[in-house]
Amino acid sequence: MVHHHPGDHPVLELDGMSLTLEALQTLQTGRVRLGLSEEAWKRVDAARGVVEGILARKEVVYGINTGFGNFADVVIAPDKLQRLQENLIRSHSVGVGEPLSPARTRLLLALRINCLAKGHSGITRRTLQQLIDAFNASCLSLIPEKGTVGASGDLAPLAHLALGLMGEGCMWDEKRQAWGDAMEVLQKNNLQPITLAAKEGLALINGTQFMTALGAEALSRAISLIQVADGIAALSLEALKGTVVAFREDIHKGRPHRGQQLCAQHLRSVLHSEKYPSEIYVSHSACGRVQDSYTLRCIPQVHGVVYDTLEFVRGILETEMNAATDNPMVFPNDISHPIVSGGNFHGEYPAKVLDYLAIAIHEVASMSERRIERLVNASLSGLPAFLVPDGGLNSGFMIAHVAAAALVSENKGLCHPSSIDSISTSAAKEDHVSMGGWAARKALSVVANVETVVAIEALAAAQALDFLNPLTTTLPLQQLLATIRSSVPFYDKDRYLKPDIDAMTLLVQSGTLLQVLAPYFSPHTTNSPSSSS
Repeated sequence: MVHHHPGDHPVLELDGMSLTLEALQTLQTGRVRLGLSEEAWKRVDAARGVVEGILARKEVVYGINTGFGNFADVVIAPDKLQRLQENLIRSHSVGVGEPLSPARTRLLLALRINCLAKGHSGITRRTLQQLIDAFNASCLSLIPEKGTVGASGDLAPLAHLALGLMGEGCMWDEKRQAWGDAMEVLQKNNLQPITLAAKEGLALINGTQFMTALGAEALSRAISLIQVADGIAALSLEALKGTVVAFREDIHKGRPHRGQQLCAQHLRSVLHSEKYPSEIYVSHSACGRVQDSYTLRCIPQVHGVVYDTLEFVRGILETEMNAATDNPMVFPNDISHPIVSGGNFHGEYPAKVLDYLAIAIHEVASMSERRIERLVNASLSGLPAFLVPDGGLNSGFMIAHVAAAALVSENKGLCHPSSIDSISTSAAKEDHVSMGGWAARKALSVVANVETVVAIEALAAAQALDFLNPLTTTLPLQQLLATIRSSVPFYDKDRYLKPDIDAMTLLVQSGTLLQVLAPYFSPHTTNSPSSSS
C-alpha cells in the first residue's frame, strides 16, 4: 500500500505478502520511501523472540550459534557470535565485475526488506529499521554483478549489500552521484552502521533477491516491449501493404490461446477497419495477393506465446518477491520446532522462468528483423532500396538492418538456458545450484537487444510510410507515426544514424509509444482516443 503525504515522498508500506511488480518498479528512482506495516513488525518481533529464547537457554541451533555450510557442526561461543555474523558477511563478499546501478540496487534492497518483513528470519527490529533508513536515504551498497550461482541463494551479492550497511566497502553517495567509502556515506546521512546480532548475518544473505530484482526489471520491460512491438509490427504491415484478414477474430477464436487472441485484437484495433479506415489499405485491397509472409501473417501466433509466457513468468516472480527465502526459517507459533532448516533459498524458480523470458522475448526481435529486411529490400517492398532517395549516393538503412541482424544473432547465444547448468560448491554440501544470477543478467541483455531491434524496425516502418504519402494510414497509426517523427525526422539523405536509433530506443523503453497505443489496445475502448482526450 502506498501512502501519500503532502509535500513529501510517497511511502510504500511493505508487509512481506503483497508486493507487486508495478509497485516494485516505482522504487527504482528513489522518489518513493519505504515503511513496514504494523502486522509485519509484530511478526519480526515474534521471530526475534524465538532467537533470543534459544540464546537464553543456551541451545545449539544452526545459523544462530554454529558455523555455516560445511562448518554447520562447529559450535560458536556466545562471546564470538557477533564476530561470527560479521565474518560471514566479509568472507562472502567476493563478487566481481561491474557494480549494479543504484536503481537496481534499490530493487534488491527493497526485496530483501520485504523478505525480512515476513517474520521468518529472526532479525532484530533495530537492524531492519536501519535497512529501511538506508533505503530511504539512498545509501546503497556497491554490489558487483557477478559471483552468484543462485544457491544458497544470491550469497555474494547479498553479502555485499550487508557489507556496505556495516560501514565497510563502498556505498552510493546520492549527493555526489558517485561511489564513496561506505562509512563516510552513512555518516553524511546521519546513519549508524549495522551491528549484527546472532543469526542476523545469515538472515541478510540467504535468498534470491538479486536474481529476482533483475528479473523483475527484465519482466517489466518485456511486458511494455511486447505491446509496443505489436504496434510497430502493425506499422510495418501497413507499409508493406499487408492484409488484415489474417487477424479476423474468428480465426483466433479457433485456436483460443489467450495471448494470440490478445495480439490479434491489438492489431485489429489499429489497422484498417470501418472505424479507422486507411487510404493505404484501400489502395491495394484489390491487388489479388492472397497471403502475406509469415512475419506479417503470423504476428499473433508468435507474439501471442510471448504474452502467455510473460504472464506465467509474472506469477512465479511475484510469488518469489513475497517469499521467505531464509535458512533456517523461524516459526514462532510452532512450539516444538520453532527453527527449521530447509531449502527456500534455492533459485531454481526464478532461474527457470527468466530463461523462459529470454527465449520468448527473443522471438519478437527475430520477427522484427525479418520485417526490417522486407522493408529495406526493394524487390519485396516496392519501395526505394534501403528506404532512401538517391540510392547509391545514399546507403540509407542498409547497415541499420545489419545492426539489427547482429543483435538477433547475439540473442541466440544469450538464450541458451543458464538454469540447465549446475556446479557443485561448498564441499558438495551445495551440490546443485540454479545459476539464476546469470539467467537474470542475460535476460536483461536480451530484452535490451530486442528493444533496439524493435526501435530500428520503427524507424524503417516510419520511413516506409512516409514514402507512401499522400496516402494516409489509420488514425491510431498516424498518431504513432507522429510520435516517432517528434523525435526522429524523415531520412532524406545519409546522416549519422546512431543518434536516431538511440532516440527511438528511448521512445520504446520510456513507455511513450505505449501511451499512444494503450487506449486503442484496451478492449473497453469504445471511442476514438483523439476525441476523448
